Formats: sequence, C-alpha cells, structure tokens
Amino acid sequence: MRVLYLGDVKSTSTSLHRAQALQRIGHTVVQHDPGTIVQQSFRNPLLGHFHYRTGFRLVVSKVEQWLAKTVLPKSGAGVDAVWVNSGQFFSPAAVRVLKGLKVPVILYNNDDPTGGRDPGCWHQLLKALPEYDLCVSLRHSTVREMAAQGAPRALRVWMSYDEVLHSPPGSGEKLDGIFQADVVFVGTWMRHENRHVFLRHLVDAGVKVRIWGDRWNKCGDTALVAECWTGKRASGRDYVYAVAGAKAALGLLSKGNRDLHTRRSVEIPFAGGVFCAERTSEHGLMYKENEEAVFWSTAEECAEKCLELVADSAKRESIRLAGMARVRAMHLGNEDVCRAVLAEAFNPSRPKIGEISPA
Repeated sequence: MRVLYLGDVKSTSTSLHRAQALQRIGHTVVQHDPGTIVQQSFRNPLLGHFHYRTGFRLVVSKVEQWLAKTVLPKSGAGVDAVWVNSGQFFSPAAVRVLKGLKVPVILYNNDDPTGGRDPGCWHQLLKALPEYDLCVSLRHSTVREMAAQGAPRALRVWMSYDEVLHSPPGSGEKLDGIFQADVVFVGTWMRHENRHVFLRHLVDAGVKVRIWGDRWNKCGDTALVAECWTGKRASGRDYVYAVAGAKAALGLLSKGNRDLHTRRSVEIPFAGGVFCAERTSEHGLMYKENEEAVFWSTAEECAEKCLELVADSAKRESIRLAGMARVRAMHLGNEDVCRAVLAEAFNPSRPKIGEISPA
C-alpha cells in the first residue's frame, strides 16, 4: 500500500516513528511535513504565540495551497491512503483537497483536542473533523467528543511504544553512570501540572530522584533543580538508557490532557524499566499491581513504593521481567497500532465509535 503521510518528520517526533512503523510493516510511505510550510510564521515568538492561540487561522491557507499545488501533483499518484498526523494546520478546505484523491483520509491525533487545555490550538482541526473518513485519538472522552462534533467515524487506540527505538539496551550498549539512578522521571516541566511539587515530596521523603527534561529551571524550586535535574532532555536511545538504568521509572499523568495512561505506561516496561505510576482504571487494566507494575495514589504512597523498590532487588527484577512480558502481550507497538488503524480505515461498516484495546 502507498501511504501519503503528512506530519512532523523530526527524529524526536512520535509522528516520524509511526511513519517508520508503516514502512516496517511493508507499506510505501511518502512523507511531507506541513510544519515546514508555516515555520516562517513562527520565527517571531510573539507572532508564533498569536498563531497558536488563534488556531493558525491566518496560516492555514498556505497549507491548502501547498497541498493543492505541490503535494498532490508530486505525490498523489497511486496513493491508497492519506495519514494526517496531529492535524492542527489542516482546515476543512485542506482536508477536502486530500479527499480529491478518492482514498481514505485518516486523522491521527495523540493530544486531547476536544479537552480544555489548549483550546485555541485545535480550532481548525475541530472544524475539519466532519471531512475526515476516520479520526483516531487516544482517549475515550476525546473520541466520543469527536463523534459528537461531526467526525463520521472515531477510533480510540491506546498509547504505543516503538518496537525499534524503545527496545531494551543490548549487550553492546554500555550505560554511562548518568543513567544509573534510584528513581528517574523523564518529562518536561509544565506550570499547570505541578510536577516539581510532587517530586519535592519524594525527595523530602528520602527518595533519590533524577530528572531529565526541558524547562525545569523555570519550576521555582532551585534546590530540586540543583540536586536532581540533569540539565537536559533524554530522547532516543538516551531515553531508553534513562528508564532502563533506574531502579524505578516514574510515569506522571497529564491531568490537562485527561490522561489515565500515557506513552510512558508502555514505553518504560517495553524498554526494560520498572514502571511506577499513578493508580488509575486504565493502568489497572494494563498491569497486575505489584506484579507487573507498581501503582500509587498519593505522593506519600509513591515515596514508600519507591523506597521499597530501591531496597529490594529481587522484587524489582521480578516486576521488570513480568512488565516486559505483559506489555509485549498487549500488542501496543507502533506497528500493531498502524496495522489496526489502516484496517479500520478500509472497513467503513464498523461502528461510528470504535476502540482497539490491549490484548
């Protein structure tokens, strides 16, 4: 199958990982990045913030013209499906241009565009929902709201790991000392999430925490930053080394995105880390507590669980191995998800709202 893939192509982007997964399962993937068309409008930070807050309504015409005059003439011949990743730059008119190819046009969005965290960003996407043949997202609430706002078909899939990028460290990969830690958290500091407050509770309880990620210098807790932050993000194989080299790896939810599980929920166990996360209904469906993963409901309980894991190497190893086996049994890799999405796109008789659940 020949897939026209429209999404971010940066090496750190999960969009690129899905495109690569489509190639690994045998499809020919023609990639174009809509971000390159609008990037000029974002070079000035203030102007970029304006476009973001106003739903990119002043730049989407550039994308429409780019699709009609460049992408389709260059890459449209012989296309069997179109995959739009994220979709914030695609107006209804842009999607209609793609529908001129007379093949299924899929929207895959891994954020929460119908939620309240980033309302301006998704203005064009929400208007364009009725134009897509299949809208894919990662939360029950999001797909229900997509259907209510006009999506002809909405599919919920679960978060996915990448079979190649997130594979456990091999025998030839030596982990530097920076990756050896008691407890690690990999993620960006976000003002509205108060992650620094949570991690401060752990540190005060005696947990040795290492933090990887951007913007932690803005959190206001200078002691936490000085003691715990590496000063940089961990991406690619460094991310795998960080979670696999720690005795426990934290998975913190984004409440602004209405998360009940995250990519960390599958990436960490797949990479060989011991997954330690908030107790939720979805985490409970995915893993047996204290056998395949460790869960908590408060910072105090998290600190207790972390200290127990650090002190008990046999328990850690048992949970690590069981978690690795379980996440593989769920078939939540990018290749699995891409197969399922394409199968759904070519089966229009399926219900308006569907779900691809863990095995």
